[in-house]
Amino acid sequence: MTKAIYLEVSEKTEAAKKAGRRVSVSGMLKFLGVSRSGYLAWLHHVPSDTEKRHKAVKAKIQDIYDDSKQNYGAPKITVELRKTGEVILERTVGTYMRQMGIQCSVEQTMDDHHKRFRFQH
Repeated sequence: MTKAIYLEVSEKTEAAKKAGRRVSVSGMLKFLGVSRSGYLAWLHHVPSDTEKRHKAVKAKIQDIYDDSKQNYGAPKITVELRKTGEVILERTVGTYMRQMGIQCSVEQTMDDHHKRFRFQH
């Protein structure tokens, strides 16, 4: 929520500058109920190594997902990531996929489920 507010403040400030208008960031932050120190901290934030890794892994997941024509789910994407030397759990891949709003086709998921849990008579 706060990140969205900070982004909105930044966008409005940049738009006002381009239009040649003066804008009071402090006034805008006060109106929105956001602290100035919090906004400045967010503005000058440098991503940590962990954040950079998460972003890189998510990009790889998106590439594998797109290359599979949006058929691969977390299990297959995990296998593909491990082939490239990535150390990652299937659960983590699934979490990232949910965060990214992507999922494999329902038919593919059901096929995998039946292959894994096929009962032998």
